[in-house]
Amino acid sequence: MPETGLLDPSSIRRIAADLDLRPTKQRGQNFVIDPNTVRRIVALSGVTSDDVVLEIGPGLGSLTLGLLDVARAVTAVEIEESLADQLPRTVTERLGGEAARRLAVVNADAMRILELPGEEVTTVVANLPYNVSVPVLLHLLARFPGWSSGLVMVQLEVADRLVAPPGSRTYGVPSAKMAWYAEARRVGTVPPRVFWPVPNVESGLVRIERRDPPATDAPREKVFAVVDAAFAQRRKMLRAALAPLLGSAAASSQIIEAAGVDPQARGEVLDIDQFAAVASAWMAASS
Repeated sequence: MPETGLLDPSSIRRIAADLDLRPTKQRGQNFVIDPNTVRRIVALSGVTSDDVVLEIGPGLGSLTLGLLDVARAVTAVEIEESLADQLPRTVTERLGGEAARRLAVVNADAMRILELPGEEVTTVVANLPYNVSVPVLLHLLARFPGWSSGLVMVQLEVADRLVAPPGSRTYGVPSAKMAWYAEARRVGTVPPRVFWPVPNVESGLVRIERRDPPATDAPREKVFAVVDAAFAQRRKMLRAALAPLLGSAAASSQIIEAAGVDPQARGEVLDIDQFAAVASAWMAASS
């Protein structure tokens, strides 16, 4: 009798053995083997029958199956060809043909995707590979503006950085760039034991709610250049940290002051609106 429903440890190991799969750190592969964790992630995501979900790195399909239980459709982007080929078979075996017809699989690098098949995605739910989680997430936010909410599982340290407010120890480039697009908050942690192979760190669940970017005439690329420069040498005052970008220490001080920001402040205390103000003043000074 075929196995049905969500994947458990034995079924995951069976599928992996059939594929001769050996999870690698290079790909950041850690597969969820606990059905209750999958149910918890799906519940926290808020996905409904109206949603078209984008999942990155579905792996063996643990989360995909949970999402197809509630979503209208799922688009899964998987870089490994063997896993991408297996996923529809796993869904058909465990949930049936109707669920498989609501699944679209894209065999591609998530960092390189520029378009997706089918309906526009409305939400992102993913167990993101540890080694590329931040760049992948920022790419999805920039390239696919149609999704309004999401839930991602990332390494706990990364989760803390994504949600950190200005002035906190973990506030940095990921925090500021995330704030450009959305409000992010940590809504839970996930222990290592629910993964195979077992990682040596906890994971964090980050809920994402889109919002409008700061009101500014500066393009995102300019704002992000200021953010990158401010944190490249985060212990330096802004006037010194931004001097290479803005031309000189004197020019840097003038532009920062024109933005209404203290040149002696450090980047770690500025919110995204202030970074945008500096970028706007930089553009005005260059015109």
